[in-house]
Amino acid sequence: MNSIDKLSEIFARFPGIGPRQAKRFVYFLLSRNGDYSSELVKAVQSLKKEIIQCEGCMRFFAGNGQVSKLCSICADDARDSSMLMIVPRDIDFEAIERSGSYKGYYFILGGVVPILEKEPEKRIRIKELEKRIKSSENLKEIILAMNANLDGENTAEFIKQKYQGIVLVFSTLGKGLSTGAELEYADPETLKNAFLHRTK
Repeated sequence: MNSIDKLSEIFARFPGIGPRQAKRFVYFLLSRNGDYSSELVKAVQSLKKEIIQCEGCMRFFAGNGQVSKLCSICADDARDSSMLMIVPRDIDFEAIERSGSYKGYYFILGGVVPILEKEPEKRIRIKELEKRIKSSENLKEIILAMNANLDGENTAEFIKQKYQGIVLVFSTLGKGLSTGAELEYADPETLKNAFLHRTK
């Protein structure tokens, strides 16, 4: 396998990127000057050095040399500790936080559970979620902010069944989100309405 094919294969592993688009990325890099490729390599290397994972919500954030392993949201005592919103990915967290409608804490699952998945525990951060729930003294409501599709609904159902009885209330985002919609593409106003009209 030559360098073009190898790099194309790596790009094709990115979410939503097919083989043809992956190859376009490679040819784009080849058409740029050497500085561009060097800059890209440095940026990727810096990513692993400078970005850390929060021990509370599991999201990735810029550490900026800080000692704490908690992100600014998990370290903020002013947020509502009675609510925990569970989202599939970091990009979903960003979309909801940008809407400004939610002031509780988060947990990033790291994925979803497909309907026919036989080992759901391997697809999401279920052990970390359990630890997070048990360490939350004032927790009264878990908001399952999943994508409005079959995998999202299956994931929400899986979590509900697993923690029924431990948590007082489970709620899901209201149907301001159209069926099949992904959180990261929803506008702030839609997310705000979905949060305000969540169902329990």
